[in-house]
Amino acid sequence: MYKICAPIHTKAHPLIRQFFLPQLTRATRYRILGVALLSLIIFRYILIPVHVQGMSMEPTISDGSFHFCWRLSYLYHPPKRFDIVTFRFAGNRVLLLKRIIGLPGETVSFQQGVLYINGKQMEEPQHMFPSTWNLAPRKVSANTFYVVGDNRSVDMDQHRFGQIDAKRIIGKVIW
Repeated sequence: MYKICAPIHTKAHPLIRQFFLPQLTRATRYRILGVALLSLIIFRYILIPVHVQGMSMEPTISDGSFHFCWRLSYLYHPPKRFDIVTFRFAGNRVLLLKRIIGLPGETVSFQQGVLYINGKQMEEPQHMFPSTWNLAPRKVSANTFYVVGDNRSVDMDQHRFGQIDAKRIIGKVIW
């Protein structure tokens, strides 16, 4: 036998209704406008949302994941080795995420997937898939950084990597 329940009240509690559907007074309109402008400034110029498309940074950053780029990270100091940065690839719409491995003036090379900086083998802190990359030594120009993705298990010709101008770097990926 089924028990008949009391009907659900169709009128919401007045405080809940007032919270979600406030009266549009002048003060409420100013608050909405202020929040919208503040959000626009923050998420367009300071904390840029980035949706990742591609597997070049796996396993560190997954395809389809969502992250933020902190534009103020390099305001007082230059990027460091192994920072994951966002930079303009083409215009202002296409951004790439890569890891900085070479700083200005250094020589970068790969031998059987192992990174060498100025002829010394470097221990990379991130977990990576096995790699067989071989790249002849290349000197990083002044005011540029050498960037590469973490997923080096794929052939080199399927990756975008190399030197980028420091001016193209937008900021550091923080999450």
